[in-house]
Amino acid sequence: MEEQYYRKEKSKFKPWLYKILRKKTVLFSLLIGLPVLSFMLFSNKGIIQRLSLESDKKAVQAKLKQIQFEQQKLLKELKALEDDPKAIEKVAREKFGMIKDGETVYKIKKAQP
Repeated sequence: MEEQYYRKEKSKFKPWLYKILRKKTVLFSLLIGLPVLSFMLFSNKGIIQRLSLESDKKAVQAKLKQIQFEQQKLLKELKALEDDPKAIEKVAREKFGMIKDGETVYKIKKAQP
């Protein structure tokens, strides 16, 4: 009869959650599982780090392909400069502004708006 005059304490957890957490196996697995899961996700060898490294790897591979393509282009230009006198003349005219004897060069300035 005395129990009816006392207030019942309300738990902070919902009743079903409180019942689950009272079981020792669930509590033990949470105590072990949460640190292991956080280690797997956030450590240096974790999943997030691996995903970051894979995206970096893809970026580096794309840059490598671009550099290899540019290298092939430069090798072709080098071979042409070694063999072809017309290629040598073209580079001398475009890059160095050289002219043949008797030629006159006209430079046209573009009008600015």
